[in-house]
Amino acid sequence: MLLNTYEPWKFAFSKENEDIKENSFGIIGVPFDSTTSYHSGARLGPIVVREASFGFEKYNTTFNKDLTASFYDFGDVNVVPGNCEKTCSIIEDTVNELYELNLKPLIIGGEHSATIGAVRALCEKYEKLTVVHLDAHRDLAFDFVGEKYSHATVMRRVHEMGVNLVQIGIRSSSQDEEDYVKSTYDIQTFKNKDAHKHMDAIEYYLANIDGPIYISIDMDVIDPSIAPSVGNPTPGGLYISEIETIIQALARKNIVGLDVVETACDRLGDTTAVVAAKIIYDFLTLVD
Repeated sequence: MLLNTYEPWKFAFSKENEDIKENSFGIIGVPFDSTTSYHSGARLGPIVVREASFGFEKYNTTFNKDLTASFYDFGDVNVVPGNCEKTCSIIEDTVNELYELNLKPLIIGGEHSATIGAVRALCEKYEKLTVVHLDAHRDLAFDFVGEKYSHATVMRRVHEMGVNLVQIGIRSSSQDEEDYVKSTYDIQTFKNKDAHKHMDAIEYYLANIDGPIYISIDMDVIDPSIAPSVGNPTPGGLYISEIETIIQALARKNIVGLDVVETACDRLGDTTAVVAAKIIYDFLTLVD
């Protein structure tokens, strides 16, 4: 048990938190959605995603491989409702604790702001981090309704930490965000139509990333016909097969952390929760 966590549920096939195998993944949930601006409910994401994970067999037929990786579920972070900045600090401390156990973070959200705390901790440990960000939105606003810590500003805060940023699936942004992207040299964009029509180019780019990689997946990157229960659903999204291709392209790289965020539903068995659990299940199958 980590200092700032409690255990409401565990992801399927997770090991007991004893005799930890180094360089494995430690799961934490972040039940927080205090900056949500449209559809609330992401605070329940960690519970419903974990529950949905028990619908999968240990043999992954997509990749013809057993899930044999060792990973450990430490429960949910004790968030501070209404205080995004403080919650991000707690996440940072928790990721540091995982690192001391020689574990890499796998975060189930919860709103997207959770990425700030995780990346801040990892930037102190890795000289040059690349963040691969799958999302319908850029999340590069300097502030949102006066707040610098928000689901809409998360990638601006992350980019300010000096990371290389790769954004995939983008189909909604502001002019200010587009101007910010043009003003810098280390943000690479693949919009939703690039994923639909030029996945080979995305695979090639990802295969050539050097150094440590953190993957951040906002569930609204997926088309809302498949995953409707998200904070900000946006038509024209990616399909499950495209997500699988991206995960497969990244799985053999130096992945130092992953988050799957913005599952916003309050019903067990919700399709969005099932898809989120499948993404995590596929990732854990492939990284071993």
